Order: sequence, then structure tokens, then C-alpha cells
Amino acid sequence: MPVDPEAPHLPRAAEIEAYGKGGFIFDTMSHQGSLLCLPDAVWAWSVTKPDEIDRHALRRVFEGHAGIDTLLIGTGNDVWIMPRNLREALRGLHIMADTMMTGPAIRTYNIMIGERRRVAAALIAVP
Repeated sequence: MPVDPEAPHLPRAAEIEAYGKGGFIFDTMSHQGSLLCLPDAVWAWSVTKPDEIDRHALRRVFEGHAGIDTLLIGTGNDVWIMPRNLREALRGLHIMADTMMTGPAIRTYNIMIGERRRVAAALIAVP
């Protein structure tokens, strides 16, 4: 049975248990590739490098903005400064965005969901 790309991997938030080798482990599941973790679901994310991050890549964040206060963007092993227009578009929705490498983004995300904060994470997989 083929996987539906429009269906979430998990219909709720979950801590990231491990990462590396191009993927993630969460809620006893594994996923190869990047992830978009929202307060209500964990999705596969097609982004492989920071330069691909734009409004379209974050469309699920923009669509579900009412449930998100903070967006953490894990940029793989690269440092990336979010373009001003994207930061301002998120700020206009009252979403505070913070970019950092994927490892620190995961650690911060796990702490914040443990505190039951309204947080999302866009995480680029690392080798």
C-alpha cells in the first residue's frame, strides 16, 4: 500500500528520540529525510538545505499558525540567517522564529514540548 504524502506520520506532537544518518526516530518510528513537527502532527518535509526554506516550504506552519507561538528551524549542519521577509511574515502571525543547527533545535524542541509550549520545529536531516 503506497504512503499518502498528504497524511502525517503521526497525528500528534512527539519528542525526537534520536537523529543522524539522514533521519530521525520519534515515538518508536523512524523516518529518513527531514521533518516538520507541528503541535498536532509530525510530517515528512522535503527540504534538504536551508536555501530551500521559504513560505511554500513552511505552508503547514502558515496554515496552522493559530496553534504555534514558536517555530524552531533546524538548519542541518549549516548556519543560516532567515530572510527578513520570511521572518516578518511569521512575526505578522505572532510566531517567533529561531534558526539553529538541527541538534540544538531538537534539544530545544524537546524541552519546549515537555513544557507543553505551542512550538513547531522544521528539522533538516543531517548525515
